[in-house]
Amino acid sequence: MRAALVDYSSSGSEGESEAAARERSGGEARHGPPGGRGFSPPGSRAAMPSLPLPDSVRGMFRDQEEKERVEDDCGKHEGRLRTFPHERGNWATHVYMPYIAGEDFLDLLQLLLICGRTYVPQLKGQEEFHISLSQGVVLRHHWINSFVQSLKGRLASCHRFIFRADRVKVYTNETKTRTFVGLEVSSGHSQVLELVSEVDEVMEEFNLMPFYKDPSFHMSLAWCVGNMSESLGGQCIQEMQVTSLEAFSFWGTHCPGRRGESSGELALSDCTASSGLGLTPPTPPQFLGTLSVPKRRQAN
Repeated sequence: MRAALVDYSSSGSEGESEAAARERSGGEARHGPPGGRGFSPPGSRAAMPSLPLPDSVRGMFRDQEEKERVEDDCGKHEGRLRTFPHERGNWATHVYMPYIAGEDFLDLLQLLLICGRTYVPQLKGQEEFHISLSQGVVLRHHWINSFVQSLKGRLASCHRFIFRADRVKVYTNETKTRTFVGLEVSSGHSQVLELVSEVDEVMEEFNLMPFYKDPSFHMSLAWCVGNMSESLGGQCIQEMQVTSLEAFSFWGTHCPGRRGESSGELALSDCTASSGLGLTPPTPPQFLGTLSVPKRRQAN
């Protein structure tokens, strides 16, 4: 038995059918008794209400959804807040040059923390160190491998260079919810900018935001919650600047210098893409740049 499918493309089609029925019957077309099955007034269609989903079905995946849900509990992250909400399948990512800190550098960090905490007691030292080459962006999970491969291809031809960081500076994030103390890159800026331009090309491939215009490249040393730029600025930053110069002056005497100068050098490995998966390029790191902090000249 075959069921016929009838398609009414407009209200005019119904009117023509009714007129033909009147001519055949010599009277009014019959639609069946009011309220009967399939009855609806001419020219109108009643919307069928959807059936509610049974509670037993709705509860089948409730436990799994609760496990996957990520709450922004700043108490679990030392007061830090997300700059954008977490969504399933999205991975917060940024590109940076990592630095593995040695004992001398960690000694410098402790000296700066002692100085900074006299003005902002809640100042905390960074546990990992890097120089950022991109903003924080969001990658879809299935983009990650392609993103890393594009980065490696773009940066494969970059040559090793030397750049210097010798200025202590205070920074805040875009939302002013955190403040940082960092060492700003003072020379070699153009070479780092070339790296950023390559990273920006990859960002464009994935329709992601490029790096900031006129960036201040730096390595964060310490941080605190809130906008504490005024408290850490002025006298505090001057004292930390003197402390860093004195510490690196001592450190530099133990480092072979270039062209007759002594200098402290921080080796930076190749660019790394950091995501929620903790991704790094699978190849062994090769030195892409050397961060040089000059030895302060001793008074005669």
